[in-house]
This record gives sequence, structure tokens and C-alpha cells, in this order.
Amino acid sequence: MVLSFDGSPASIGMNMSTGCEFPTIQTFERAPSAADFESGGELTNFPAVFRGCASDWEACSKWNPFSNGLDYLEERAGSVEVEAMLSRTAPIFNGDIRSHERVSMPFSDFIRLCKQHMISKEKGSGVDAKSASLTPPLPQDPTTPGQIYLAQFPILNDEKEEKVQLKILRQDLQTPSLLGGKSLSSINFWMNSAQARSSTHYDPHHNLLCVVSGCKKVVLWPPSASPSLYPMPIYGEASNHSSVGLDNPNLSDYPRAELSLQFSQEVTLNAGDAVFIPEGWFHQVDSDELTIAVNFWWQSNIMSNMPEHMDSYYLRRITRRLIDREMSLLVSKPSSTLLKQPSEHLDQCKIGQTEGGDGNSSNQSIEKGISTLREKTPLHDLDPSASHALHDLISLVHDHVNAVGTSRELQHTSPSSSDIAPERDSSKILVNALSSLEDDRVAHMLWNLEASKLRDVLLAMARYFPRTLEALIIHMLSPVAAEVLTQKFDEIDQQSGEEDRSQFYREFYGAFDDESAAMDIILTRKETFAFQAFKNVLDKYLGVHITSPTTNL
Repeated sequence: MVLSFDGSPASIGMNMSTGCEFPTIQTFERAPSAADFESGGELTNFPAVFRGCASDWEACSKWNPFSNGLDYLEERAGSVEVEAMLSRTAPIFNGDIRSHERVSMPFSDFIRLCKQHMISKEKGSGVDAKSASLTPPLPQDPTTPGQIYLAQFPILNDEKEEKVQLKILRQDLQTPSLLGGKSLSSINFWMNSAQARSSTHYDPHHNLLCVVSGCKKVVLWPPSASPSLYPMPIYGEASNHSSVGLDNPNLSDYPRAELSLQFSQEVTLNAGDAVFIPEGWFHQVDSDELTIAVNFWWQSNIMSNMPEHMDSYYLRRITRRLIDREMSLLVSKPSSTLLKQPSEHLDQCKIGQTEGGDGNSSNQSIEKGISTLREKTPLHDLDPSASHALHDLISLVHDHVNAVGTSRELQHTSPSSSDIAPERDSSKILVNALSSLEDDRVAHMLWNLEASKLRDVLLAMARYFPRTLEALIIHMLSPVAAEVLTQKFDEIDQQSGEEDRSQFYREFYGAFDDESAAMDIILTRKETFAFQAFKNVLDKYLGVHITSPTTNL
């Protein structure tokens, strides 16, 4: 159970695309103690809003643009050279360096741009308007106030002290009590003249964002919502940013973006308010005109305590967990398309109609075989539902043969080494094969059978319809069906004793002339399904697209 800072249960929602729980953002009228904060929101990586967290700062009164704050800032730090962000897509400021440029200017010039904006909007106080009117326009400056944003300019930086030009403003701030004892990585200054929006991104640090003046609206998504946000490629310069605009996304190019709003939560911060944004949480920030904010970054305990020599293991462990989750989604995810016939997995040259019959007597042969089977098998071994499933599976094999007009008898189709080789050389075909449970009839039928009944059906096929079983496994078992089959095998193992397990697999694989080759085909297609899940993980979480495996499956 997730607890809030006061010990009460926090409200939890469910991200249906990943099966992960995510919290409802809580708002507190007073900030918690440092100990409560560390054991509450920080430890569990849940955001929280703290009203009035920074309201007692001197900055809240001295920096206010509507109370002579611009004059104060210009007087205190006007000579400091700052690097502002110039965007040609204002009011949106994207983190990708290709979409903006950095403009170096004195802080006083940026303040003058803000004053000019106040005049144009007729929002300035008498003093600011007067001082702005006495300020000459910036010489040959191509920018306008709406295109420029002073973003992430350091007031404190524990690694690059020489680049902290605005440290003179530090005296107007107080470190919030909830951060007591934290080793801060940096304190940053944010200021915009016109309305501005930062593109959706996450930070590799814990973040406490405090509004000094103005108003910010912050939309947040948990890390598990990453698939719907289409993160930039992990190898790129803006890998922590979303690649899709969320106001009006192109759903033909970014279909998962339709789900993004379902997982988002919005909070509004006024002067003195703060929001804790845990590392990895995506956020988009909209700032009103003439908004000033300060944020505190610090490294999480998780990252601080993660030794580098374990990175490769953690990478493999987390990747494996994401693959397993994606495989579960692929197996359970319903499809909007009609159930397709899995004919692309059927080798018509190797499958005939029945085990000793012609095309016109297919159903009669099946019924006769099952009738004989009932006579030789105790009823508790093959109940009516299992008998029905057996009939459906056998009919499925023969119906596919009928569909293409094949009338030859079912040939001996045990897999050989020559059959296996094409499997390994045709990974592209298999990877592009059906990967949704609802799109594959064989997988769907196997999934809907209880493990114990599937065991009886497979044993019946191995004893009385071995060639049909071979056709089913060798030529009709898609990657998703192979995954379902092996999951059912696991359930059978859990329900059976050692002797029964051995007997089952001995009879099942005994139906094939080459038992190891049959097992290899099942495992190869199961791994192909896992590779499809791996591709999806790379796409959803790392923004990386690949088309084929680097090794044979």
C-alpha cells in the first residue's frame, strides 16, 4: 500500500497499457518534515504539491515583476552574461537543440525585453512602465520577447561552480525545509516574458519546482506511460524528451499518443507553491506571462547507491522484465481486427487431408477417429469439452488444407534438419507473423483450453492423430501460438507429478520422428515471439527501431 505523508492511503490508478499502478498526485497545505518527505514521496517516487512552500522567501516579494521586481533584478544582476533560449516555434520551447538556439546577452537586456512585453500588454506598474519607456530598444536585436526564454540558468551548481553567474540571487532564497540534509546538484533560475511551454520531458534528478512569481501549469506522466509519449531515441542528444506534440498529435504516425491523456495529471502552481517531480516522471510546463521560478535538483538515493559495475546486470534485468511484461500484453491484448486464418504458417506441400482419407471424407474421418478414441479412453481422461476442442483443432488443420484444394493424403511430415534451417534463416518472416492472440486461431484455441484439458487433447492427438499433430506444430504454430503453448506446458508441469510430466512429454514428442527437431521448432518460434516483444520494448521505451535480430534465433 502507498502511504501519503500523513500516513493515510494514497489513491492509486492503473496504467492499462502496461499494467502498472500509478499514484494520484496529492496536495498538501503545509510542507512535511525532511524525514517524512524522504520516507514518503521521495522513497516511493510519487509527485506531490506543497502550497506555500516558498511563500516566505524574500524573492517572492523582491522579484515580483508587478512590484518593481524587474528593476530589482536588473540592479542586482544586470551585468551578468546569461544564455537564453531562442525558439522559432514559440510559445513552445523544445529541448532538442535542433529546434532552438542559445543567445548570449547581458541579464539587463533580457530584463528590458520583459519590460517591453509589459508595455505591449499594458500590464506594467507605473514604475516599471516608466523605466521601460526610458530604455532604448535593443540595437539590431532580431528577437522578440515571445521568442526568448531564460531556462535552467544556474544559481548553484556543485560540479561547475565557475558557471554560476546568478549566485548573487541565492541570498533571496531559502532551501525548503523538506530538503534538509540533501546534497543539492543545482539550483536553477527560470524566467519568461511571454507565455511559454516546455516540451514534454523527464529529468535524471529529483526536482522540486518552486514558483516565485506568476503561475505554472504542470502536466505529469509516470515513467510507465513512456510508450504513449514516444521518447526520443536513447542515443540522441534529446533522449529525455517526447517526440510528439500532445495538443494535436498525428495519430497516424503516433497511434499510442491517443492514450497519453489517460495517464496524465495536471497541477497548478501559484507564487509560493512547489511541486515535487520525481526522477523519470515526464512533465510539460506551461508558464503564464512574466513567470519566475526556481528549481532544486538532487540525485535520488536509488541512483546514488547504484554501483557502476552493476550497470550491465541492471540493464539486462530491467530489459528482461520489460520484455516479459510486453509478452504478456501481446498475449492478452484484444485485437480490433477479425480473427484471421493462420494460413501463412501452413506448408501446403507437406499436409494432406486426413490420416488415411480423402478430401470428401475429412469430417467423417475425424468423427470416426474421435469415436474410436472415446471407446479406448476413459471418460475422465477426455471429457466432452476436451473432445470438442480435439475436434476443433483437427478440423482446423484439415479445413486449411481444404481451403487451398489440397487432396493428397497427410504425408509423413516429421521435421528434419533441412526443415529447421529455413526457420532460422527466415526470421524476418516469423517476426512479421501474427503476434496478437486474437489474430491467431491456433493460439486463441490453445489459450482458451484449461491446461489439464489441453494435456488430454495433445495426448489424444499424439496417440491417434500423430500426423495431424505434426502438421499443427510444424506448419501452423505461429510465434504467439508457440508462446501460449509453452505457457500451458508450464501450467501442466505445475499440476503434474514428476512421473506424469515425464510420461506426457515422452508421448507428446514421441509423435515426431525427430523429437529434438520438433522441440527446436517450438523454442525457435517462442524466441521469435520474444524478439517481437523486445522490438516493442526498444520502440516504446528507448525510441529505437530495429528490423531483424543480430543473431539467429
